[in-house]
Amino acid sequence: MHEFSIATTLVNTVIDFAQKDGTQRKVLEVHLRVGKLRGISIEQLTFSYGILTKGTLLNGSRLIVKETPAKAHCQKCNFKDTFQFADESYHFGIPALSCPRCGGPLELEGGDEIVIAKIRMRRPSR
Repeated sequence: MHEFSIATTLVNTVIDFAQKDGTQRKVLEVHLRVGKLRGISIEQLTFSYGILTKGTLLNGSRLIVKETPAKAHCQKCNFKDTFQFADESYHFGIPALSCPRCGGPLELEGGDEIVIAKIRMRRPSR
């Protein structure tokens, strides 16, 4: 269950950010972009996040996850598009991709990222 380790890193990163200038801001929302090719269970990630945030500055915050599609580009003919990849096995690997237009190799341009897109916090009361 690699979702738990991803959630652990996420929570620690957001806590560090919320405390970076010596203040302790209350975190309300964390917006995350996760590429479809990561093979991450959004449900397990959200569950892990809920467990790990208890008793922290993130307690009660919402994790909002947007899954991004896989994108590829062919340098040979300049083809660009998103694509769907379904793998029902327990082992996930990105297949060798070839351009549907010219048969050349495709380069991955997106769909494999995990990015904190936005953090919504409440300013500390003075």
